[in-house]
Amino acid sequence: MNDHSSQIDRRELLRQVAAVAAAAASAGRVENVAAQQNTGNTDRFFPGFTRSTVQTTGTTINVVKGGDGPPLLLLHGAPQSHVSWRLIAPALAKEYTVVAADLRGYGDSGKPADGEGHANYSKRAMALDQVEVMRALGHERFDVVGHDRGGRVAWRMCVEHPERVTRAAILDIVPLPYSMVTREFATQYFHWFFLIQPAPFPETLIGNNAEYYLRSRFQRPTGGTGAVTDEAFGEYLRCFKDPATIHATCEDYRAGASIDLEHSNADGAKKVTCPLLVLWGERGTVGRLYDVMKVWREHAANVTGKALPGGHFLPEEVPNETLAELMRFLA
Repeated sequence: MNDHSSQIDRRELLRQVAAVAAAAASAGRVENVAAQQNTGNTDRFFPGFTRSTVQTTGTTINVVKGGDGPPLLLLHGAPQSHVSWRLIAPALAKEYTVVAADLRGYGDSGKPADGEGHANYSKRAMALDQVEVMRALGHERFDVVGHDRGGRVAWRMCVEHPERVTRAAILDIVPLPYSMVTREFATQYFHWFFLIQPAPFPETLIGNNAEYYLRSRFQRPTGGTGAVTDEAFGEYLRCFKDPATIHATCEDYRAGASIDLEHSNADGAKKVTCPLLVLWGERGTVGRLYDVMKVWREHAANVTGKALPGGHFLPEEVPNETLAELMRFLA
């Protein structure tokens, strides 16, 4: 092969490589556009609901809204999104105007900067978000149901915005985390100690295989096993694998181990004054480690509650039983 033919071959090779690269880039742009179009589309989980984004003082909050009747706010837990209410919200919407929101840092809501001392992920900040969301949607007073981290936000809302909350239901938590640390507590709630480590330590480890970490949260004997469908898990993963969501989740827990405790300590004798329903799972950790009703009676003036035949993820593990208790309480 002479030098001239070698140059032609090299030119042809470069042309082909350039063509392949251009095609790949074009396909990537198409895939990115498709992904952007699918982002935040949870219509399949909430037929008849409408989606919107509400600007609050500190961030933007993603919500879905449906139904007609007294306003009812649903707040999810970690590491989930409003999709955790998919098995309950449509039935509630037959009687109520249901607003299912993503907490700041989760789902498709905004991920603001940490703030001094993790203040932007305090339950105080999260509660204010949701009060402002409901006001923006035309609801000055409303019922609220919160699970897990959403339950902690609901508790803070009841204490700091009692004029806004008519009734509250809180699922599978007790107030004052870290108040009773034992070997079993540390074993079951290891993530409470892992996620609060300084950034970027937990973020880096989780980000190395976000799917593995997320799946592990739903495969515990104390809750989740078999209850989260592949479709729902895929939606949770879509949001969670974003490094900003992983960091925000860690910030939520860092706030829970610092500034949230300061806010709780400052409450003094303040109690939840509205009617409060507390539900927890028979197979879960909360009911095994705590006398749940005794703890909540110390923090609420008018509380009722019971255990349900599930683990931690009540709205997904035992949706019918959870719905029945909520409908009875809210009626």
